[in-house]
Amino acid sequence: MFGNAFGWPHLLIILAVILLLFGAAKLPALAKSMGQSARVFKGEMKAMKSDDDTPAAGDGDVAPAVEASPEVTKPASGSGTPPAS
Repeated sequence: MFGNAFGWPHLLIILAVILLLFGAAKLPALAKSMGQSARVFKGEMKAMKSDDDTPAAGDGDVAPAVEASPEVTKPASGSGTPPAS
């Protein structure tokens, strides 16, 4: 629709306006925070993509996990001798 709407002259004008708005002293901090934000965004997108790649539970031929029953121990009698039968 716009074709080549933003050429080099347009980008230079946009950069000059940003320089006037934020000042030369704040530009490195602004660039650093934008880079960190982009890195976090990429990491989150990669995590979402890897979550989509892993199959959900029940989708494959995976056997269900079997719970181990706890061992039943008899309480010790107070006298230390077995009860009479």
